[in-house]
Amino acid sequence: MADAPSMAELLGDDTPKNWGKWGTDDQIGCLNYLDATQVLRGVSSVKAGQVFTLQCPMGLPHGDPVFPGRAGIEREMIWDQDAFAPGGVGPSFPGGLRASDDKATMFLQGSSQYDALGHAWYDDRIWNDVDAASTNGGGMSWASIMPIAEHGVVGHGVLIDMARHRGKEWLDKGETFTHHDLEEAAAAQGVAISERDVLLIRTGWLKYFYAVSNEEFYEGFIEPGLTYSRELVEWFQRKEIPNLVTDTIANEVTYDPESGVALPLHAALLRNLGLSMAEIIWLDDLADACAADGRWDFLYTAAPLKIHEATGAPVNPVAIR
Repeated sequence: MADAPSMAELLGDDTPKNWGKWGTDDQIGCLNYLDATQVLRGVSSVKAGQVFTLQCPMGLPHGDPVFPGRAGIEREMIWDQDAFAPGGVGPSFPGGLRASDDKATMFLQGSSQYDALGHAWYDDRIWNDVDAASTNGGGMSWASIMPIAEHGVVGHGVLIDMARHRGKEWLDKGETFTHHDLEEAAAAQGVAISERDVLLIRTGWLKYFYAVSNEEFYEGFIEPGLTYSRELVEWFQRKEIPNLVTDTIANEVTYDPESGVALPLHAALLRNLGLSMAEIIWLDDLADACAADGRWDFLYTAAPLKIHEATGAPVNPVAIR
């Protein structure tokens, strides 16, 4: 929107920040909260040994759920049976072994993925008050995905099913909720959102993606999700939430309904608090299992791919309950 305020005007000079909290060299932010105590708290929530992988498939004929301007994975077979026919491109291995091989071209944030802490910024400063010029030169020399990938994410996860709470298969385009709504839904589920929980939020948005045509999904594109308020940012900071995980492409309502600003929580949470964001995470099967026995917490584990100086990386998180 032309009349939208700047991000700095929206958030204010005294917006909550965690810059310097873990030292000037820190590049993992709130993941520092996931110490051994939190890992063991997550392990203690495992009761049935059920395992759920949370990545969306890549390369299905229906397409990949990606933010407008990105494209889904493009995969190409390099070796197949025909490659080993006379005159083919397949190599000749002693003993006659043959193998299939393929390659892919993809946006690193074009599937279930983690954002690097340096992925989004405003006023030319990224996480921990580093110059945004560090993103220049062919890669991110500061706060890339590598520190998160090397650290990993393991802790006590809690799933809040906003779609189920509101009696819907999926939330509507642009439908919003707040931290108060999250706590209300948690109470209805019989679970608490405690300090240092990995917070997973289901909106049903990926179920919607696979249920309709791409044309319908992207028409008037605006995702449902959390909406910005100073109180919400303070709630995340006070709760010491290390990681926000959602089944939407960008973790929040695309355009703030009050200000018109695009993705202000990427600025307020990722850039200012150092809160890790995981996006496009498939939560429907996990939510069904949680609803079936009324247990909404579990061990959450994730490790994005270790890609040098990347802005984000694909991930296949695992929840064990």
